[in-house]
Amino acid sequence: MSTFTVPKQKQIRVIVDTDAKCEADDQYAIVHALLTPKFQIRGLIAAHYGNLYSDDTMSQSYQECQKILSFMNMTDQIKVFHGAKKAIEADNTFEYSEGADLIVREALSENQLPLFVIFQGAITDLACAYLAHPEIAGKLTAIWIGGGRYPEGGDEFNLKNDIHAANIIFQSSIELWQVPMNTYCKMQVSLTELEAKVAPYGDIGAYLFQQMLEVNEYHSNNPAWPRGESWSLGDSPAIGLMIDPMEVYSEMREAPLVDEDLHYSFTGSGRKIRVYQDINSRFILEDFFAKIEKFSKENK
Repeated sequence: MSTFTVPKQKQIRVIVDTDAKCEADDQYAIVHALLTPKFQIRGLIAAHYGNLYSDDTMSQSYQECQKILSFMNMTDQIKVFHGAKKAIEADNTFEYSEGADLIVREALSENQLPLFVIFQGAITDLACAYLAHPEIAGKLTAIWIGGGRYPEGGDEFNLKNDIHAANIIFQSSIELWQVPMNTYCKMQVSLTELEAKVAPYGDIGAYLFQQMLEVNEYHSNNPAWPRGESWSLGDSPAIGLMIDPMEVYSEMREAPLVDEDLHYSFTGSGRKIRVYQDINSRFILEDFFAKIEKFSKENK
């Protein structure tokens, strides 16, 4: 059993929006969130990840979230919500999914605990929630893993899957912490480290490691990525920043406008967002390793 408790006034409400079946790192971040006592998990939202792999990637994310909860015997404790099936077409053409509705309901509830909504893929569901209910601005903090390096921007998977949604949120008044690609790629781990520190710990540890190996093999013909013996747990900074905001690694910057080539531009009068240019990767990784080991030992 835990030897400490997180004071109620330090706890936060958390919604995890995840393109869980896209690659191999979302699953690690989801498990980390579920094992963190500071968090009151209000739900998982299954996000789309374009149509590169399937015509219904949101459903694949939904099934993956359910699988993770099953391995952890948490199916009855945590609910999974369907997100939007595709990117926003226009400000008046979008899907108000049950995931978007969850965001709105939590933001507008009378619960006084701070609400954090993290996005491990496209930021579609938040943009849909905001378009339908702009009054949610000021009632949540969004953390987004996505976007290219500042100030130029550039090709990045999560941004590419819904540029319009990103521009909606950049131009909104929703509090936003952005972790761009040059920062989230610092979450490097070797497969050997995962084999030693994740694989031995229960059904969920074995699954996390095995699906990493499968994805590593699936992409093996790509000449540039992955490297073969390493991976980046790029979604995990969102978890670490809710445990400790690490403000020293961030700066307040003007929110960009993103063009169709994924490049940033600035008017000089845009609103400010928090952008992370660094991250304490070892703090985040070691916290996860300790928690999955502890969870395994407590649930034998």
